[in-house]
Amino acid sequence: MTASSQLSHPLRSQRLNQITHEPHSKLDALVKSHDPFGSPERFARFVAAQYLFQYDLEKLYNDPALIALVPDLSARCRVEQARLDLADLKHAVPEGDDSVRGQSLGLGAAMAWLFVSEGSKLGAAFLLKRMPALGLSETFGARHLGEPEGGRAQGWKQFTAILDGLELDAEQEREAEVAAIAAFERFVVHLEHCFA
Repeated sequence: MTASSQLSHPLRSQRLNQITHEPHSKLDALVKSHDPFGSPERFARFVAAQYLFQYDLEKLYNDPALIALVPDLSARCRVEQARLDLADLKHAVPEGDDSVRGQSLGLGAAMAWLFVSEGSKLGAAFLLKRMPALGLSETFGARHLGEPEGGRAQGWKQFTAILDGLELDAEQEREAEVAAIAAFERFVVHLEHCFA
């Protein structure tokens, strides 16, 4: 599902926002249906899904070519925070899938996967407000929702400015669109697996 011709916004980040609106809405509804804030046990399943998604992306966050574009990229990865959260919640760390993690992605696709991950940090601010009711915080059980160094808004602005400034050819643009949707679909797979 790509609709480049219907996407009017000149900024790549805004076009990716437009193209992922539907999968994003579906994911939000799915998260709500699993009631991850109903108990610490349910939240632990949500964190397990977050861990698996961050595990998928860990190699991208540590890719030297991408770090050349986004200097603080490796510090943005939340796989370790999610692992520590699972320990706090006394939940086993699920086994990640190295077939996805090791796939070779072009620049457009790689940045689109990171775009979805980085964008989720904005919503994490709202989720963090629900943590005290579960006895959790950004230092215990919900580290992966914590405020990034320099702030959420600033980190997002810096990332999208780099994304929007990249020179991509038509094929890379198409790959970015496909990858952004694939990233949401991948999180759905993890969520369903962890709440099964």
